[in-house]
Parts: sequence; C-alpha cells; structure tokens
Amino acid sequence: MRELMYLQAINEALAEELERDEKVFLIGEGVQTGTFGTTTGLVDRFGPERIMDSPLSETAIAGVAVGASMLGYRPVADLMFADFMYVCADEIFLKAAQWRFMHGGLQTLPCVFMANIGAYRKLGNEHSQCPFSLVLRSPGLKLAAPSDPYDAKGLLKTAIRDNNPVVYFFHKGLLGMSGPVPEEDYTIPFGQAVVRREGDDVTVVAPSFMGFWAIAAAEELKDRFSVEVIDPRTLEPLDLDTILVSVRKTGHLVILDEDTERCGFAAELAMQVMEKAFDDLDAPIKRVCAANYPIPGGVMEKYVIPQPEQVMAAIEEVMA
Repeated sequence: MRELMYLQAINEALAEELERDEKVFLIGEGVQTGTFGTTTGLVDRFGPERIMDSPLSETAIAGVAVGASMLGYRPVADLMFADFMYVCADEIFLKAAQWRFMHGGLQTLPCVFMANIGAYRKLGNEHSQCPFSLVLRSPGLKLAAPSDPYDAKGLLKTAIRDNNPVVYFFHKGLLGMSGPVPEEDYTIPFGQAVVRREGDDVTVVAPSFMGFWAIAAAEELKDRFSVEVIDPRTLEPLDLDTILVSVRKTGHLVILDEDTERCGFAAELAMQVMEKAFDDLDAPIKRVCAANYPIPGGVMEKYVIPQPEQVMAAIEEVMA
C-alpha cells in the first residue's frame, strides 16, 4: 500500500469530497495557499468560488459555515489554530451545536470546523492549546482527533458527510508523519476506537499525538509490563465499550490528554470508568495531562505539557 504524510492525507480527503459533492466548499484564512500544506493546490483544481480565502475573522468564517450548512451546503471552515475557536465561540457552541436540537431535528447542519491543535513546537499559549474539553462540554458537536494518516483521511471524509456539526482537530506535531493510506475510497465510523498495541497488564488511552508517547512508553517498558494502547479516534462519540473491555482485562488504567488537567477529557473518562468498572480496577486511575497553567513559549513549554517520562512514571505507579 502506498504511503502518504498526515498533511497529504488531509489534503486528499478534502479533494475527494470536493470532487464527490459540489455542495462541499472550504473557507478560511490562507486556504488558497495552504498554511500547513493541508489545503495546498486545491484552489487550482476547484477554483476560488469553492476554496474561499477569508478576511482575518474567525467569527465570519464560522458564521458563513453555519449559515451555508443550513441552506444545504457542506462547508469546511478552516480555523487554522484551534485556539482561535474562542474568537468564534458563539457561532460554534451556541449556534452550530444547538440549532438542530432547537429546530426539533428538522434542520441539518452538515459543517466541519477544522483546526490544528497541540504544543511541542514552542509557539506559546495562543497557538499551542488542545481544547478537547471546550468541545466536549458542548452537546451537539462531534469531535474527531486522528493520530495517523489513515485516520486523518478516513475521519475527515466521515466528518464532511455527517449531517451534524463536527470539530476535526489535526495535530501539528503529526503533519509530517507518514503511513499507509488506501487509494480507494473509505471512511472511518465515528465512535469506533482502535487498539494500537495489545497488552495484558495496563491500559493506556491516548488520543491524537498522545498515542505517539504511549507507544514509545510501551516499547520502553516492554520487558517489565505488557501495555495495551487504545486510540479513541473520536472523543464524541466515545467508544467506551472498547476501553472497558481492556480495563476489565488489565485492571489498570492510565489516561493521556494534552489538554489542561482540570475538568478535561481524562477526568471525564476516569469518572466514567469508575462508574462502570470500579470493581475491575486493581489500582487508582492515573492521568498525564497538561498542567493547570497557560502554555509558555520557548524552552519553558516542556514544564507544562505532557512528557514521555511522565507517561512511563504513571504506568510504573499504577503497576507498583
């Protein structure tokens, strides 16, 4: 099977869906040139009417997407950095997320809010966040977070075809990652986690870039512990069943989350596991998350965001 980079897989998914459905269009700042390479070349194929460069206004970008989706289009709003979702929060969290419910299910809102997430590039607080919790506490939004090129393409195609608003977070630390991607058309169902590495001693749940640290830790500790690594793929809907099956097998759970620790995805998942599988746990659940601080720029970044040694320490602690 051929290999594509993560950014190429995103680009190809967009191109195929633009080709497949004339109601699909892309709008955002710099999408005609492609800031991260994810939209590069699309304007040459589909023209500026469907690959629409916007002013520097996230509220306008998101607002156009919401309005157009209510008229039957399938817009992809490229917000560049997920941090900028705070600027257009009204359109995403109060309009897109809630309007289908408020219209009694009669109105579909097939729009995608696409943005890059994550740190490890020393870009400072307003270009490094991973705001999973912001989306998860907004009922009505789905959330996809691919961790490799195969998922980057398949999940984006599913998102574009969905009749509900979807937040699609791609990680800047994965853009150059290469992996197998089929040439034939495929989609990946939402709410279907994947076991990235099988193990018997401890379960590690690791979305997006955190899967990279989880696999590295599992390999480093393989002579001491058999580590099972689960990639949720989508955080909403969440495939809790796959996680529970693993926890009931291993009896131990570590959750990685690049978002801030307080009130984050890791805390929510830990509580759900406690409610449904408490008697299967042989040790308290451990979290490895970003600290409850703003993310500093430069070399100070590493003191706030999750680090590989923290992942290994968490596994060792639950197994002690």
